[in-house]
Amino acid sequence: MDSFDQKIITALRENARQSVSAIAGQVNLSRPAVSERIKRMEEQGDILGYKVLTSTQVDQQGPLKAHFEIKHGGFKCRPLVHLLLQYPEVKYCHGISGEVDLLVYLEFASMQRLHDILEEVDEALPSGVKVVTHVVMQEWG
Repeated sequence: MDSFDQKIITALRENARQSVSAIAGQVNLSRPAVSERIKRMEEQGDILGYKVLTSTQVDQQGPLKAHFEIKHGGFKCRPLVHLLLQYPEVKYCHGISGEVDLLVYLEFASMQRLHDILEEVDEALPSGVKVVTHVVMQEWG
């Protein structure tokens, strides 16, 4: 890839729907030359495709996040933590003081996935263990 190809890639990243003529004007090449370069880069695998972003994807800044607040009243944390850490979505478990025994932080791709994890965890927990879910709505910092 030469500097013209790099400029074409930059123009496509800014707006992949712009015309070849518009790109040609930006990179100081003829329209047929830009068209040939784009076709060559696609065939060689330098350009793998074009992507549509929806408003929900733009609004969503990374993965969805939540905390599980777990009250178990004397049940030992270690077996519970071992169970929870089997889920790749569980990023950390904190044993904490106060009324809550365990605070679990998760990052996940969809609300359905959070529901599935919670359902599986609830089934595996001894009776009397209470789980409260807090979905992160806004994050500052």
